[in-house]
Amino acid sequence: MTKQSLDRGFTLLEILLVVAAIAILAGIVIVAINPARQLAETRDAERRSDVEAISSAIIQYQIKNGSLPGTLRSIDDPSCTDKTFNDNYFGICKDVDNCTGISLSSLTASKQFLVTLPIDPSLSDPYFTGYLAWKDSDNRITVCAPLAETATISVTR
Repeated sequence: MTKQSLDRGFTLLEILLVVAAIAILAGIVIVAINPARQLAETRDAERRSDVEAISSAIIQYQIKNGSLPGTLRSIDDPSCTDKTFNDNYFGICKDVDNCTGISLSSLTASKQFLVTLPIDPSLSDPYFTGYLAWKDSDNRITVCAPLAETATISVTR
């Protein structure tokens, strides 16, 4: 063997330095991307879409029938920050038989306004959708998502 063939290649120290640099860069990228925040924003985007769909369906129902769904309750000082909607008077039920909140089954009965009621993406509760709805004294409808993670999600029409 000649001396020239032994001089090729990397030393163990050089390889370890490259691996350490790649690990540091990967850590910086993961922190910058923040996957938990990205997932929370994705769930909130779905919540925004669901709130808009429910609100639009209620308005379409009102236009077609000349009145709001009969189960929609009135409140003058609403709050969408109540995350205990299961016992809430304004929680939208998905199970009509066990409903203690608001039943909007009239929106899904003929599948004319909604095919099914949207369910909050982080919820597995069998009775509630995870969304709240009410009307104020001027019959303006508010639908909101109390489980929103990054911002308040609410639509008033």
